[in-house]
Amino acid sequence: MPMLVIKGEYRVVGASPDGDSVRFYPDNPDQWRKVPGRIRHNRSGGAQLRLDAIDALETHYRPEHGRELHQPREFGDKGAASLLGWLGFEDVERDERGIVTSAHPERRPGYVLTRGADKYGRCVALAGRGEAPGRSGDDVNVDADLLKETVNHHQIAEGLAYPTYYRKLFVDLREALTAASDAAREAGKGLWPGDDTQRGAKIQGVDSLTEDAVILPKLFRRLADYFALNDGDVSLAGFKDYLEQREDRLFIISNGQSTGFGTVVDVTDSTVRMNRPPTDLVFEEG
Repeated sequence: MPMLVIKGEYRVVGASPDGDSVRFYPDNPDQWRKVPGRIRHNRSGGAQLRLDAIDALETHYRPEHGRELHQPREFGDKGAASLLGWLGFEDVERDERGIVTSAHPERRPGYVLTRGADKYGRCVALAGRGEAPGRSGDDVNVDADLLKETVNHHQIAEGLAYPTYYRKLFVDLREALTAASDAAREAGKGLWPGDDTQRGAKIQGVDSLTEDAVILPKLFRRLADYFALNDGDVSLAGFKDYLEQREDRLFIISNGQSTGFGTVVDVTDSTVRMNRPPTDLVFEEG
């Protein structure tokens, strides 16, 4: 899979990195122009990465019509600490808002492998540390071996992020991440022993959603949006209809069906579950 390689460094002080997002500064900020789509960056060239193919538990998600929410903090915090530790940051201190106030060192060298930006202007990327596998600004072929040298693979292998695939990811990379996810699940690593995505999460309002339910973050975000829109009403009676309104499209790998997110979500009274594993789904970009 050909991807653009950009060399640079990671910086975390003054930012709030989590388990699937961190700020990256290219050595040559002009190389952002080579990325399909528009990358939003600051005057120093720093831009937020969205780590491709993974979704860590939310540490600060704000629905359009509501207050900032989070998923169970244990795994959200572990995911963030794992990402920063893998990149080489130590002694990370944060304030009460989750913003990093100090870290040692303050900068770490690395590179990104990317094919584009998302609708929020974030660079969708595989993120590596140390020396880049090619000349910055050129395309390199990314195979499963190179994927395993990224923090994306590390987070999946440690069970600290859910695999969440989108259409542009090539099949061989998806299969490598699925193998790593399956191995982490079988070994009981990270969040997997507490995962309620398929066995069902009892949701009786925002508190149970944020404190108890360990579920696929995409499902969490839709539930959070739904509760915010319904002004505190805790009934899930309209949740399936809400999912249809959102028109999140996906492809079910096992049966070749192109459908909506609501097809793979079951609601029984106050229990929500997905009837397909995350590794069986490929989402369309929103």
